[in-house]
Amino acid sequence: MLGLSDEELTAVRLSLVVAGWATAGSLPVAVLVALVLGRCRFPGVGLLNGLVLLPLILPPVVTGYLLLLLFGRRGAIGTFLAEYLGIVFAFRWTGAALAAGVMGFPLMVRAIRLSVEAVDRRLEAAAGTLGASPVWVFLTVTLPLMLPGIVAGAILCFAKAMGEFGATITFVSSIPGETQTLPSAIYALTQVPGGDAGALRLTLVSVAIALLALLASEWLARRAGRRIGLQ
Repeated sequence: MLGLSDEELTAVRLSLVVAGWATAGSLPVAVLVALVLGRCRFPGVGLLNGLVLLPLILPPVVTGYLLLLLFGRRGAIGTFLAEYLGIVFAFRWTGAALAAGVMGFPLMVRAIRLSVEAVDRRLEAAAGTLGASPVWVFLTVTLPLMLPGIVAGAILCFAKAMGEFGATITFVSSIPGETQTLPSAIYALTQVPGGDAGALRLTLVSVAIALLALLASEWLARRAGRRIGLQ
């Protein structure tokens, strides 16, 4: 595989695992937040939207430091999780997934929110008049119509998580085999003599994965759209 060393293959596999868990963990929350932002009107909606988009505006290092303050072993949340649930994020691959999920979350919410706002409310009302409960209307009408946005948002989050560097290295450092993902491995290789070849190989892998993710996002969104009769 492009002559990748064992350490480089480990970084690729770890990046895929981290990005997968980051996407899976963010998706349910992103759907809920997108529904709130797209459907609800209350005094704090602007503040909520700002908080959701904040990771896109803040320097990634700042986001990583805030995660360290909150979820570190001595953090307000991290201490509770470690002592009572045995969950540790700091300097673990799980922390890398958390950081990547936080950075990709705004992209996912944005894509899903656009789908929510595009749903024809008359279809939901028609289902309600036929006797469907609100939960059944959501599952059979709203959710399928949101599906293209959910798919696109999930893959965008995955691609963002694959490329996350600043927040991840600040929160969990770059430990080979534990937290060293593709971006941190590339950075480490550029800092050592003779590491340029390895950095180039991992760069090509990163580009290939990003392109595949974008193409898959487009294809799956179109397929989902055709299945529900939008295209």
